[in-house]
Amino acid sequence: MTDAQETAADTSLRTTGGAPPDDVAPAPIPLLEPREGIPPVVASDDALARVVAAFAAGTGPVAVDAERASGYRYGQRAYLVQLRRDGAGSALIDPVGCPDLTSLGEALRGSEWILHAATQDLPCLREIGMSPTELFDTELAGRLAGFPRVGLGAMVENVLGYALEKGHSAVDWSTRPLPDPWLRYAALDVELLIDLRNALEEELDQQGKLEWAQEEFDAIASAPPAPPRKDPWRRTSGMHKVRRRRQMAVVRELWNARDQVAQRRDISPGKVLGDGAIIEAALALPPNTQALTTLPGFGHRMGRRQLEQWQAAIDRAKALPEAELPQPGQPLLGPPPPRSWADKDPAAAARLSAARAAVSELAERLHMPQENLITPDTVRRVCWEPPKNPTPDAVEDALTTYGARRWQIEQVAPLLLRALTTATA
Repeated sequence: MTDAQETAADTSLRTTGGAPPDDVAPAPIPLLEPREGIPPVVASDDALARVVAAFAAGTGPVAVDAERASGYRYGQRAYLVQLRRDGAGSALIDPVGCPDLTSLGEALRGSEWILHAATQDLPCLREIGMSPTELFDTELAGRLAGFPRVGLGAMVENVLGYALEKGHSAVDWSTRPLPDPWLRYAALDVELLIDLRNALEEELDQQGKLEWAQEEFDAIASAPPAPPRKDPWRRTSGMHKVRRRRQMAVVRELWNARDQVAQRRDISPGKVLGDGAIIEAALALPPNTQALTTLPGFGHRMGRRQLEQWQAAIDRAKALPEAELPQPGQPLLGPPPPRSWADKDPAAAARLSAARAAVSELAERLHMPQENLITPDTVRRVCWEPPKNPTPDAVEDALTTYGARRWQIEQVAPLLLRALTTATA
């Protein structure tokens, strides 16, 4: 009997009030407690060794989840790792007490990992020594299968008929000790993940999309870690207001100063100084701390030492020679924004319009988001610089170069070829 079936059979986990009328869809069954209760938090080497042995001896795929302290702490490290496997039950591991989970990662090597929105959790899992060789992403599976809502709670409710606790997704997971309600929420996140995976596999198979999904999962599992962003300060919220290079230099200096403070104190950069305050200072170029205090985000609650720190960063930017000021924008690595295509290259604009319409129609027929059928960036690149001789092989080669998977090429290449040739003609 699966976890979901056992849960359904356990009346203590159901709401009270009896069954609904036959003509009303049954309400989702709230999951109030993990099947075996809340597992003890693993925070020592001895306890970790026992978990490693239990999960190595377990069978089938492994449900994996991680909780971060986004908005509270610097970076995206994991503060709790949850796992579940047949034969091993559930486990909650504290990466603060057990910062190296390489032994667990090795014990699970070769097993399929089930994650929801895998690309969100994989970076923090890799940092502590856990990296899957094979995975199943239930969020991505839901997208490919055409579900309109693909959050974990919505998927568990729509596919399995159970309601998950939703109240603790955005709490500060760096808190120690972690309260029992948070731990219950975390354990329930992996309670039915295996059942969800099995149901989605069946659904994808019925729709003829299972091989497509597997290609997507393999691509995620084999993808290298993303390189560090170049000039991350350029992503400061409100940056579009900043036009002059000297002002851009202020944003850069304040962003870097804030990042150093946040990293040293291990708190979210936004809690050190808001993006809005950085932009206001860049636009105003205050001459001293007195002027700085009049700007939004630098009010009377900020200590003099902090004000001097921010003013010093502003002064550094104001003192830079022209040659060291940042350029207005990063050079484009791909085509220009589509809104400018009609002026720059009307033929390319016509190709893009035809391609977008064809992709949109196909995505609707396949019941999946357009961006999962083929990324908009790939469509733009092919339409902006099409093959000189747009043959089927040439279009397929172009799509391969831009990272499209085999199933995507099979579905989209004929449409793009038609758009390239018809629009040009």
